[in-house]
Amino acid sequence: MTLQTAAGLSDLLGACAATLTTLSFVPQALLTLRTRDVSGISLGMYAAFTLGLALWLAYGVLLMQWPIIVANALTLLLAALILGVKLQVLRQQRRAARGVDAQAS
Repeated sequence: MTLQTAAGLSDLLGACAATLTTLSFVPQALLTLRTRDVSGISLGMYAAFTLGLALWLAYGVLLMQWPIIVANALTLLLAALILGVKLQVLRQQRRAARGVDAQAS
């Protein structure tokens, strides 16, 4: 295998990996946006994961590697949407709990 063939193969491999990992988040993001059910989503995990994606994106930009940049930018967007819904639901639950506590007094 020539060096040029290996480079082309590695780009193809990176593009396939990037496509699959990014697309794997689409069903979860759509379900979360549609149902607003985030009860099974860990806030800590999603916050750390979203930060990790931002760091991977920065890494890809520094290396100028398009599969890393595109995959992590898109996945970051999807993960941030899910994280945003989780935070919004938690805020609504806290407000509702405060309202119930105030009414019970």
